[in-house]
Amino acid sequence: MTAVARWSWLAMLAGACLAAAPAHAAEPIRIGFGMALTGGLAVNGKPALLAMEIWAEEVNAKGGLLGRKVELVHYDDQSNPSTVPGLYTKLLDVDKVDLVVSGYATNMVAPAMPIIIQRSLMFFSLFALAINDEFHYPGYFAMVPFGPDPKQALSKGFFDLAAEQSPKPKTVALVAADAEFAKRAADGARDNAKAAGFEIVYDKSYPPTTVDYTPIVRAVQAVNPDIVFVGSYPPDTVGMIRAANEVGLKAKLFGGAMIGVQATAIKTQLGPLLNGIVYQDNWVPAPTLKFPGIDAFLERYQVRAAAADVDRLGYFIPPFSYARMQALGQAIEATGGLDQDKIADWLHHNTVKTVVGDLSFGPDGEWSKDGVIYVQYQGVEGNGLDQFRGDKTTVVLEPAKARTGKLQWPYRQ
Repeated sequence: MTAVARWSWLAMLAGACLAAAPAHAAEPIRIGFGMALTGGLAVNGKPALLAMEIWAEEVNAKGGLLGRKVELVHYDDQSNPSTVPGLYTKLLDVDKVDLVVSGYATNMVAPAMPIIIQRSLMFFSLFALAINDEFHYPGYFAMVPFGPDPKQALSKGFFDLAAEQSPKPKTVALVAADAEFAKRAADGARDNAKAAGFEIVYDKSYPPTTVDYTPIVRAVQAVNPDIVFVGSYPPDTVGMIRAANEVGLKAKLFGGAMIGVQATAIKTQLGPLLNGIVYQDNWVPAPTLKFPGIDAFLERYQVRAAAADVDRLGYFIPPFSYARMQALGQAIEATGGLDQDKIADWLHHNTVKTVVGDLSFGPDGEWSKDGVIYVQYQGVEGNGLDQFRGDKTTVVLEPAKARTGKLQWPYRQ
C-alpha cells in the first residue's frame, strides 16, 4: 500500500468513527436568578422556585427551547436586599448565564435594576410594585397583575369597597413598613384615599426590624379611624394581625396590601384571626377567576409541594411564577434566539398565553390591564388546612364583576 493510499484509508476510517460517535448535545440555556429561600420572604420564595422548576422540567421533557435544554441557576438572596447586587454580578460574570430574571418581591427586585440597566439586559420581575416608574427601562417586564398604573391599582379596590358602604366611612389610617414595597403601597393608598374623599387621620411608617406591633396598633386605635390600610411583608403582617386582635381594633375595614395572608403556612398559623380582614390578592380558586390550564398546573404543583414541604395549596405566587417562565419561553421560541433586545421587543408587541390568562405588556412592562382582586376571609374555624382549599373561606369582593359574596362589615362584628 502506497503512502497516499494508506493516508486515504486512515482518513476514511477516522471519518467513519466520527460519523458513528454521538453528536455533542447543545449547551443548555442557562437562566439565572436570586430567590428568597431563607428569611422572611421564603414563605413565598420557595413555592415560586418550585413552580419555575416544574416549568423547566416540562419544557425539557419536550426537548427544551430552540432544541436546547433549560438550566436554572439560582442562589438564596436570604430575603436581604443587600445580597442582590453581588448575586447578579456573580450570575453574569462567573456563571455566565444567558438570561437573568428576578427573585420574588419588590424589595429584592429594586436593587437589581442598576445592574440590569447598566448591562442593557432584558429583565422579568416577579411580584414587584411600580419598579419601572422611575426608570422607564424598555427591557423590564412585570409578572404581577397591577396594570399600567400599579401604585394606584394595588389599593383602589380597597377604597372603592369602603366608599360603597352606607353610611360611608370618613377616616383612614395608613400604616406601612419603611421599605420599598410598603412605601410604594402607601403612596398609592394615600392618593386613592384622598380621591375617594376620606380624611387621613394617621399616616406613619415603622422600621422593618420591628418585632412588637402592639404600640403601633394602639396608636392607630387612639385616633379611632373607620378604615385601616396596612402595607406589610409576611413577618410584620403576622405581627400586625396578632396585635390588632390583642388590642381589639375597632375599625370598620381592616386590611390592605398585607403580604403573607395569602400563604398557606400563615393561613393555618393565624386561623380565625384572619376573619374579617380584607386583603389584596392576585388569584383565588373562585368560579369567577378560572383560566385555562391553571387547575391542571395546580394539581401538578400540589403533588410536588407536599413532597417538598412548601406552600401546599400554591394559590398565591406559583401560578404567576410559572406564567412568567411561560411568557419568557414563548418569547425565546418566537424570536428564535437569545437576543435580549429582540425578546423584549417581541414581548412589547405580542400577547402571551399563560395559566393566569392571556397577557400583554405596556410601555413600562406592566400588564396592559390590571387584575388586582380584594378578598375577605370569612368563616375560618380553627387552624386546619382543608378549610382553605377552594374558596370556602375566601370571598372575592373586588372587582365587582368577580364578586362571589358580600362584605362582612364592620371588621369586628
